[in-house]
Amino acid sequence: MRVLFASMASVGHTYPLVPLAVALRAAGHEVHFAVGEEMHPELDRLGLRPFRPGLVFGEIYAEDIAPELERVLPDLVISGWSVPEVFREARRRAFPVLWHGFGRMFPDGIGLVRPEGGRHLDICPPSLQDEGFTDDRLLLRPVPHVSPGEVPERTHEKLVYVTFGTVFGTRDLLETAVAGLGRLDVQVVAATPGRWLAQAEVIRQADVVIHHGGSGTMLTSLAEGVPQVVLPQGADQLGNAEALVRAGVAIRPDEAGVEAVAESARQVLLDDRYREAAGQVAEEIRHMPSPDEVATGLADVV
Repeated sequence: MRVLFASMASVGHTYPLVPLAVALRAAGHEVHFAVGEEMHPELDRLGLRPFRPGLVFGEIYAEDIAPELERVLPDLVISGWSVPEVFREARRRAFPVLWHGFGRMFPDGIGLVRPEGGRHLDICPPSLQDEGFTDDRLLLRPVPHVSPGEVPERTHEKLVYVTFGTVFGTRDLLETAVAGLGRLDVQVVAATPGRWLAQAEVIRQADVVIHHGGSGTMLTSLAEGVPQVVLPQGADQLGNAEALVRAGVAIRPDEAGVEAVAESARQVLLDDRYREAAGQVAEEIRHMPSPDEVATGLADVV
């Protein structure tokens, strides 16, 4: 089977698609990946045949993907939520096509068009998914893509990981969080510009993750059963933060101040209920079909 993936050219939108693409390639299928050049080096390393459709830098439009569909002639198109015109053009040209999510269904008004119609590969555990999300979905376990990066040596009994993503993070917010954590007896590991960490490995060691509510960090932390402190900055992060708090796995401080961050982290570290709730979601995720299992059955879906 020849499979064409398509995504917006950013880590947050491309990496969630990679585990299934790798699983399909390992199962003997021919995989191609339409995305802007920023993502090509890592996809090349994985043998996923990336190419830049048209003059694309970020989003992919119908006129970009149309000639590539006729060139590749895929048996299946898997379109990321962030590139809805790929889904629509593939369907218009009668190519089998599925959506691939990156987390919870995002709200209107954040700069992305909400996908409508069709079947979804859903990587969000059902207990956290938006209540209005379609039932026409195939569950797919969220597996963090691990790219090469630093894993700091453990120095304290408790470790707190701080990241505010690749788009929304600011130096002031990072400094505020680190200053707050400086009041606690913990090791602080912070992702900063120019310092690429092996995030999944760091989160696996963490006792608490403090982050912006981005889908990738949220799902990786949930998969590892790690409780969280969430400081949402925009986009889908507000909805993610609300869902995490409702599930009992996170605290969202009323303000992003030094004392508020310190007190929230202290509370999560001391109250076992947060880790227990996170462990329950981790168990839910472990029972979702793996990328290898989904890859095995996709030919039947087509």
